[in-house]
Amino acid sequence: MDKLEAMRVFVAVVEGNSFVEASRNLDLSAPAVTRSVARLEAALEVKLLHRTTRAIRVTDSGQRYYEDAKNILEAIEEAEGTVTGSYHESQGNLLVTAPVVFGHIYIVPIIAEYLANNPKVTVRSVFLDRIVNLLEENIDVAIRIGHLSDSSFFATQVGSVRKVVCGSPDYLAAHGTPKVPGELKGHCIIQADVVEPSNTWVFEKEKVKVEPNYQCNQNMAAVRAAELGAGLARVMSYQVAKTFESGTLVPVLEEYQPESKPVNIVYLEGRKANAKTRAFVEFATERLRENRFLNPNLN
Repeated sequence: MDKLEAMRVFVAVVEGNSFVEASRNLDLSAPAVTRSVARLEAALEVKLLHRTTRAIRVTDSGQRYYEDAKNILEAIEEAEGTVTGSYHESQGNLLVTAPVVFGHIYIVPIIAEYLANNPKVTVRSVFLDRIVNLLEENIDVAIRIGHLSDSSFFATQVGSVRKVVCGSPDYLAAHGTPKVPGELKGHCIIQADVVEPSNTWVFEKEKVKVEPNYQCNQNMAAVRAAELGAGLARVMSYQVAKTFESGTLVPVLEEYQPESKPVNIVYLEGRKANAKTRAFVEFATERLRENRFLNPNLN
């Protein structure tokens, strides 16, 4: 049995969550994939997968073996790439993650330009409003908003953002502009759960309990509702920067907002020498640092 080939097959099964999907990705027959995993389990004398007619589930031993096999295969790929030049030329697959709205507004244009300049690279983006584990989910590059707690990663700060309260000019004309946070209690409130999961809004020196008229789980729904005059919303500054410029929305209580949060590009130490990752990090750093919405001092 070719153990390296068996590792590749097993990793493909786990990542595809299917023998059939692995067979498609590897251009092998489904029976060949099944036999390869069975032989690997027999050689190791360990059950790696639980199989049912509809799904597979990785065992605890299988998860550990998957992680080790993945590292081994990546090390081999890196060694081969060093010889063939792929670690000097950007090529292969790149997986990028970012918060949903940030990704749509700022990262997609960067990816499009990066792809045009790196035709041998394919990119997959995963935009989620949660912290993604780079190691467990095989992420190459992550955009993180907020202070970083894990020092084992490389990180490059590219800007900063903050929470802002805003409303439409028509709403403010009809209901007045709050001068201090406590006056929010007399206003219609739009709450985006991702930005403000609690009804208690924290400002620089005080907390205010609000009673939302409209709650939503998507930031842009809150922005749209505010544009339509439904009330005051609290969102992240990068989500409404262009509407502030156009005058569609107006910021309020600016002097009371809490401190800004850093925006970082995060990537794994073991992959920093990889040309595709290094090229993307360098390019994204340049583009984001020249973005006036993330770096107001550029104005």
